Amino acid sequence: MIDIEDRFIEKRIFKSRLILIYLFFGLLFALLVYRTYSLQVYSFSSYELASIENKTKTVLVQPTRGIIYDRNGNILINNVPSYDLIIQPSQITDIQTYLDRLGSIISISNRDREYVYEQYPIKSSYNRELTVKRGLSNEEIARFEVRNYLFPEAIIDERYSRESQYPDLFSHVLGYVGGIQNDRLEDVLNSQNKSLGETTFKYANGYLVGKTGIESIYDNELRGTFGEKIYEVDARGKFLKQIDLIDPIKGKDLVTSLDLDAQKTAYEAMKGRRGAVVVVEIESGSIITYLSSPSFSINEISNGISNSNFQKLVDDKNKPFFDRASQGRYSPASTIKPAIGLYGLENKIIDWDYKIQDPGYFILPEDQRVYRGWKDGGHGEINLESAIIESSNTFFFSLAYESEIDDLIQHLANFGFGKNVCLDCFNPDKGLLPSPSWKMNNLNFGWFKGDSVNMGVGQGYLSATPIQLAFYGAFLSNKGSLEKLSILDIYSNKELLELPSNNISEEDWNRLHDSMIGVIESPKGTAKRLKNLKPYTIAAKSGTVELVSLDSKEDYELVRQDINKRDHAIMVAFGPMPNPKYAVSVVIENAESGGSVAGPVSYTHLRAHETKANLVCR
Repeated sequence: MIDIEDRFIEKRIFKSRLILIYLFFGLLFALLVYRTYSLQVYSFSSYELASIENKTKTVLVQPTRGIIYDRNGNILINNVPSYDLIIQPSQITDIQTYLDRLGSIISISNRDREYVYEQYPIKSSYNRELTVKRGLSNEEIARFEVRNYLFPEAIIDERYSRESQYPDLFSHVLGYVGGIQNDRLEDVLNSQNKSLGETTFKYANGYLVGKTGIESIYDNELRGTFGEKIYEVDARGKFLKQIDLIDPIKGKDLVTSLDLDAQKTAYEAMKGRRGAVVVVEIESGSIITYLSSPSFSINEISNGISNSNFQKLVDDKNKPFFDRASQGRYSPASTIKPAIGLYGLENKIIDWDYKIQDPGYFILPEDQRVYRGWKDGGHGEINLESAIIESSNTFFFSLAYESEIDDLIQHLANFGFGKNVCLDCFNPDKGLLPSPSWKMNNLNFGWFKGDSVNMGVGQGYLSATPIQLAFYGAFLSNKGSLEKLSILDIYSNKELLELPSNNISEEDWNRLHDSMIGVIESPKGTAKRLKNLKPYTIAAKSGTVELVSLDSKEDYELVRQDINKRDHAIMVAFGPMPNPKYAVSVVIENAESGGSVAGPVSYTHLRAHETKANLVCR
């Protein structure tokens, strides 16, 4: 007989288990309802987007870069279209055999082959296209099209090249473009809210970025914004149809302050010699001419050059890649003398009536060391005006000796020495404005009076770039104030450099200008050879940069047999006087005489037009 109490216990246990089962399935049902709601309602948008992304593919569309103009609207760098033969290296196993087959239809030069062989491994590993030949003729296009089924890895398509009609004229100031590493490319695309991926290229060289010059400084403006093509794809990723297009935005066009005609004339005058020419519009601080010589073709660099040809440029003893205009360091030599003269006036060490006897040398009282002038026997009795005209070293040796070195250094800094004076020059050098602390820290020697004496004639440790010298010339012409220089006139509040002065009057500036005019106009002027070459009056100061310190002209005649040890020629000038509009600096390496060689190059003339004046250097 079953115990009633046992039956009651069993029934209670059964109910407990049944409740647990109901709770379990209830929770499962609740979870199902929650997930259904989440998938169908709450997270619908995100899953819908993921679904769309799974069946679509976004392809970037490369924008074209902005065009660069000179001040008169002449195109300096443009995007030039052409039909190019393009291959997909990742789909080709034997590139040499493949080029031989292509070569039976379209002629491929040895230079093009060399370029393809060098670029093939890189382009193949990154799955990038590779241009075999640019600028195909109609006949070449026709020959390929009838046989294109034999070459599924190749296409003929329109591509752009970044080119200039004047590839050697503006090499350093405009610069060139080139390829870009993936990490840098990701940064570029991220800044435009884009992701790295497959791209439809407008340029034969694929992704481009400014490497030097204006192309680099204003790369963000010139680059433009990538567009997008959105395609519907199947499960294998094959494009089915284009469903959306966001057009790329072309890069911003830039109008520079450069003058094509002036640049051409400077280029021709330099004749390929090593050096630089910089011309500045005084009122605006705009750079009119910016030439570093020798130069190179920016078209070749931008659009594909073989490693061997690139290496030839790198190994060239004349260093064509070196931007002498803003990175070359040269002693300012005698061109510094007007600034030293102003220091003497400001500190009342001298005035215009102060005279000394110039025997052709200066003896340092401390150790009796002799500092020689350039003229045997000296210049006789001489004051500041004649010292500038005849370039008396002895006068400025003596003046620098009387200076307080810290005050003199600050004085020269006010003229732009030791500073970056250009707002948009590419990687400019500041030159060197030495000081006692600099010498101790770098050479482990203390400053002595002989260093100050050398600085008085622009020699010793002091160095400046041609850009700084052009700024210095413009600063002198504008009587002690000038805005920093620029190549694009887009800066509304340029930094102004001024010469603090308590004792330099308007008359002092006028007499200084007259003295610099005398450098050319006076029979004793160091640049008197220019007098009959010019149609108007200019102020100037020439200089000869000594590379080797010698005690006699006989010693120099031996040294000069090595052309690389000859002195540099230098000139700073401004005009037309009395209301100067332009300042120019010229440096010619190993040309020896500033007045005889750099002077004719810096000779300038104005061509008046209805509303403009162009400066051309000869």
